Formats: sequence, structure tokens, C-alpha cells
Amino acid sequence: MSPRNPRFNLVQSGVVEGTRGMRLEFHQLERRLEHLRVRRPDQQRRLLASLAASGQQTPIVVVAAEQPDRYLVIDGYQRIAALQQLGRDTVEAVVWSLSEVEALLLDRSMRCRNHETALEEGWLLVELEQRFGYGLEELARRFDRSTSWVSRRMGLVELLPDSVQQQVRDGAIAAHVAMKILVPVTRSKPEDSRRMAEGFARYRLSSREAGQLYAAWRGATAAVRERLLDEPQLFLKAQREHAVDPPSPVMVELGRDLEVMVAIARRANRIPPGKAILFVGFGR
Repeated sequence: MSPRNPRFNLVQSGVVEGTRGMRLEFHQLERRLEHLRVRRPDQQRRLLASLAASGQQTPIVVVAAEQPDRYLVIDGYQRIAALQQLGRDTVEAVVWSLSEVEALLLDRSMRCRNHETALEEGWLLVELEQRFGYGLEELARRFDRSTSWVSRRMGLVELLPDSVQQQVRDGAIAAHVAMKILVPVTRSKPEDSRRMAEGFARYRLSSREAGQLYAAWRGATAAVRERLLDEPQLFLKAQREHAVDPPSPVMVELGRDLEVMVAIARRANRIPPGKAILFVGFGR
């Protein structure tokens, strides 16, 4: 295990006692906690290239399962997928002598919070509540957060449709897109959120493209919203063509003049009757 890995430091310092390294075959692994993680396609591609070039440098983390010679995967789902894609038969693992819930909490405490999405936090909180009976106060203490923070994170999981959450898990929709776009749409128009998510996933929209579609949807009439949700690719095609063929300098100048005129008109409407105003030096 690499000394730079925080799990190595915990083992060396004796925080996790009885830890041992093993080489395991894939059929020995239980992966029922994979639903707590988001797949990141770009990261997965880099990992695949690294494993192909240098082999496995960091072991996965497992704990003993209930059945003999079986192990529950706590950390390392992306490494397992990449190794299988490369045709490997085994994986290097470190076995923690902890219970499942203790391992989940310890693993979470070692994660960089900047790399953990709000949805992943929510999934783990719901898992701890539903499977292990943790209440809000206990979860807040374990996560070193307030009960309101715990409630908000769990509320996200309850709010977003299961189909949307699965698309986030699969990496078809970025987690931050779900949070910034699909969550507010779900609050106001749940069916539009579901259809928007299907478009994001089907056409593999980038974060920028998803933001453009959302901005257009927010300012559109009901009829135009229907067209945007039915054929998002046509809207984005028009956006790309507009970017490739920008307006002429004359039209740009005209647009600036119109903006100035609108600003003057708005200011004039706020002037009390009988008073005058002097406009000096409009710069550009």
C-alpha cells in the first residue's frame, strides 16, 4: 500500500487493528454498497490508463462478510471495474477488522470532502438511518455537522426521482448538474425534471450545455418548454450555430445603442414629474 494513502497511515498507526493484505478473486467480493458512489467517467478513464501502465498501486478496502471467504467492498469500486475491463482475475485488497458500519464511517472520515458530492453524502446518511437505525442527532454527531445539515442532505435523496439518482450514479448526469439544475426544477415541475434528466443523459450534455438548456427553460413559455424538453438537441444545435456565426459589428453596435436607450427610458420613468436630468458622457 502506498505510504501516501491515508489508509496506510491508519494501519501503520494502529488505528485499524488486525488489518491484513490479501489478493482476492472477483467472485469473493460483495458490491452491495456501490449504490452509494457516483461513477466519474473521466476519472475512470485516467484510472484505466494508469492501471494498464503501472498496475494496481492502491489496494481496495474490504471487511469480512457474513459468508465464509467473502468480503464486502468498502472502497475501490472504480479500481475493480477498471481491473475487470483490463481482463485481470484478482485485486489487491486490505481487510479491515471492523464491522460494516464502522468501516463505512471510518472510510468516510478519510475522504476529502471536496470530492464527495451532496448526493453521495445523502445516500450514506439514508443508508445509515434505514439499515443501522441511526437518528438525526447521532448522524449529526458522527458527521460533525448540524441536524439541519443532515436533514437537508437526506431531503435531496427524498426529493430527486429514483431514475434521476440512478443516472447520476451511472455517470450519465454529473452530480453538480443534478444539484444545481434538476433539484430546483423538481421542486417546481417534477415531470419536467424527469424529462430534462432523460435529455441530459441521452445526449450526454456537458455541464455548459445543460446550463444553457436550463436557462432557456426558465425563461420560456409552456409551449416552448415542451419543445425544449422534446428536442433539446435542436436548441443546442441552434446555440452552436449562433456561436460560430456571430452578429456583424454593425448589429453589435446597434445592440449597444438599444441597451443605452432602454437604460435611459427606465431611468426616465423613475424621475419625478417636473424634474429634469442631464445625461453626460455615456461610455462604452
